[in-house]
Amino acid sequence: MDLKSELLKSIWYAFTSLDVEKCGKVSKSQLKVLSHNLYTVLNIPHDPVALEEHFQDDDDGPVSNHGYMPYLNKYILDKVTEGMFDKEKFDDLCWMMTMKKNYRGAPEGALLCERDRFKLFCLFNLLSEDRYPLVMILEEVEYLLKKISAAMSQEWDAKPLEDFVSQDASVQEEGLTVWRFLHHVDAGHLLRVTSSEAFSLALHEVFLEMYHNVLKRGYMWKKGHVRRNWTERWFVLKPCTMAYYVSDDLRVKRGEIQLDKTCVVESIPDREGKRCLFCVKTHNKTYEMSASDQRLKVEWTQAVQTALRLQREGKPSLHQELKLKRRVQREHGRRERSRSTRSSCSSRSSRSSQSEDSATQETDRDRPDLEIESIIQHARELENRRREAEEKERRRQREVQMELERQLKEANMMRDSMQAEMQEKAREAEQQKKRIQELEMTQRQLETALNMEIQARTEEERARHELQSLLQAEEEKKQQCQLLQEQQRALQKLSPIMEASDAGFEDPSALHSASQELQDLQESRQRSHQHLEEVQEKLRNASQHVRHWNVQLNRLMTPISPGERLELRLLTKQVCPKKEGALASNEFITKLKTRTENSGGTEDADTLGEQMDGINLGDVPLESSNGQV
Repeated sequence: MDLKSELLKSIWYAFTSLDVEKCGKVSKSQLKVLSHNLYTVLNIPHDPVALEEHFQDDDDGPVSNHGYMPYLNKYILDKVTEGMFDKEKFDDLCWMMTMKKNYRGAPEGALLCERDRFKLFCLFNLLSEDRYPLVMILEEVEYLLKKISAAMSQEWDAKPLEDFVSQDASVQEEGLTVWRFLHHVDAGHLLRVTSSEAFSLALHEVFLEMYHNVLKRGYMWKKGHVRRNWTERWFVLKPCTMAYYVSDDLRVKRGEIQLDKTCVVESIPDREGKRCLFCVKTHNKTYEMSASDQRLKVEWTQAVQTALRLQREGKPSLHQELKLKRRVQREHGRRERSRSTRSSCSSRSSRSSQSEDSATQETDRDRPDLEIESIIQHARELENRRREAEEKERRRQREVQMELERQLKEANMMRDSMQAEMQEKAREAEQQKKRIQELEMTQRQLETALNMEIQARTEEERARHELQSLLQAEEEKKQQCQLLQEQQRALQKLSPIMEASDAGFEDPSALHSASQELQDLQESRQRSHQHLEEVQEKLRNASQHVRHWNVQLNRLMTPISPGERLELRLLTKQVCPKKEGALASNEFITKLKTRTENSGGTEDADTLGEQMDGINLGDVPLESSNGQV
């Protein structure tokens, strides 16, 4: 059946739905609206001039179906191009027009939803006979119900259909209209269904297979042409194309393989860690794919070969071909039944003639006995050969099935082991990732602690230099004060005349200013000493942080197993952080070695201690004999 005949079936329903008076005629205004909708849904350029001229108002009245056909063929159906419109939308338009008028409504406890009724309407048009009014004969009804039952993975039960036929014998001769078919399926009279959800899923599978010509669909791995990596895709195989998508929702289409007469499907050996490989070769590319097991590989290769066979034979649909074969078989069955009827009539006439010539047959009966025995013997030999061939075929099929089951079992075991290994690798990778993150965090903390230690040591060094300079200045100021005191005592012993005549001697205020400066230096020295103690405390804290984060870093670099912790604690020695070489920065290790080599470190420390003792002893303010400083 060509595309034009398929479209006419749906248009016939739309036309009859506009025939309100059941007289076979429709008003011209309604036909204008119908034609405009057909222009739109079939993606045909509108021709408003031809539409107005053909349906102009005159005295002819409504237009019949035969009167509308010339315009429909010339301006609509002859301009339709397959692939340029969505056939499901076209059938949906016709369904909406005819359903509102002809469908009587769902019975109580209905099995079908609105979308399921539309799918059954489309499948009915596909399997109905090519005569009007459209009906579907009983054999096609049984074929469709068997397909739905197989899609639900349940065994076919013919009893409901037989009971329905026994109650209405006219179905066997006249067939079912689409409205009676939908009503009885919705009421559960034709098929025993336990779950409406399972029925909807099975109907969707059959709808894709028969209406959209989907030969097979499912997930497979595909090798890329640019990056040459393997990616899982959702494949949809039709007689002319093999499209692949990101997922089964069909939202993102990644590509399409155009199938033609030159395409070839071949099996290829396993490689690159992939099993069950096969390829589809076109005139310019080779597409490599990997199925999940051997059974799916065989199913996909057979489906692709079926699509290529349909391309070579020029057949657009597999189910159209199967429908024609079933029709031919029914015609052949009718001819055989007619022949058997004629042969039964001839046998009755021959029996009457045999009664008349019985005497003649008795004399010739001995001669054909040998021929009958030879025919029987030959028939027995043929039957034995047929049984032997069937037995060999059954054994071969059992062997193939056992081999496929073994391969499937091995594939499942390998898949389980690979999944377990991948999970173990994932856990190890997660642990390594956490360990690396801890190492990076510990390294950052250790670097921060080292920087703080370096800064504290630098501040300590600066404070020591400052304290040393203050001590030297204080010592010099002390000597100056002692000199001034000795001069003052010497002047007090001289006579008053010498004291009055010595106008050029220094003013006594110099001693007071020197004493004031000495006191300021002592206060500065005390503040510097306090600052040095604070810096030393900060240095001790920084060294403790460095030791802590160094221990954490060593622990992460060499992780300890549970059995080694006690032994490690027993063997670990308590080491002073200031004497531990690994806990100090390289800069201060170099400074310490340089001071030791110069042999001045100990003497400087002793000198600094004596100066500190001298400062503590010299904190008492100096007084003159008369109580003045």
